[in-house]
Amino acid sequence: MKTVKNEINIAGKSLMSGIDCKVNIFPSVEPGIKFYISGSKTPVFASHKNVVSTDNCVTLANDEGSKVVLVEHFMAACAFAGIDNLDVCLDGPELPVLDGSSLEWYNSFLGAGITSNDDFSQIPVKTPLAIADNKAGIALIPADELQITYCVDFNHPGLKNRYISFELTQDKKQILEARTFGYLKDLEKFQQAGMALGVTSENTVGLTDDGFTTGLRSEFEPIKHKILDLIGDLFLTGLNPLGFKAHIIAKAAGHKTHVQFARIIDNSRKLLNDNTNLTNIN
Repeated sequence: MKTVKNEINIAGKSLMSGIDCKVNIFPSVEPGIKFYISGSKTPVFASHKNVVSTDNCVTLANDEGSKVVLVEHFMAACAFAGIDNLDVCLDGPELPVLDGSSLEWYNSFLGAGITSNDDFSQIPVKTPLAIADNKAGIALIPADELQITYCVDFNHPGLKNRYISFELTQDKKQILEARTFGYLKDLEKFQQAGMALGVTSENTVGLTDDGFTTGLRSEFEPIKHKILDLIGDLFLTGLNPLGFKAHIIAKAAGHKTHVQFARIIDNSRKLLNDNTNLTNIN
């Protein structure tokens, strides 16, 4: 089990409400990534069991009703760093969006130091798992090494009938730095509804009729962000998906399907030949 060596302090704007927010991250010897929200007596564990919303982002909550919003980018950074023990203290319900990716979170972990340089545990997969939900689907297929393939068919000339594959031998920065995205035409209605108030051209790639509102950090950056989201959402199982010896294939999926698949994985641990000895968390 790995945690950071030193405290981390990060401040930024929240994506949904657009307000300032601060996060203090502390090393932990107890299993699990735990979010402590100001005013709440008990933490919110980073677990698929605590997901209360997958609309636009992933929101977790505890029995007190304390919530933490936009956990997927943070969880993906933890996955890439191999971190599974943290105490994360928030001054409000939202994690800062930062640059819209996981890169700043990941770099903050490296800057604080990590208690072990070991790679994340390898998790052999003995049998395929799959989920289908209308046009969306995800499959986990046994393989010798991890590969993640994400297929999209967006109403956009650069993202129609496209797919990206990622392996651990490739440059992980292109996944870590991939920013969140959305259709520019939808932004006004979201903001009128009190959402996406923290969206800027720096933290979000807007999809226009024939292009993007900002230059891309790499080719097909929005699809790479889908891979980032998938990694963060599947880490809510308590098993690091980057350790799976499997080919993960996702098609037209989103947070809802990701989290549903995380539950299937957690309920099928014996089929994964789980040798990580991770403690189940609430």
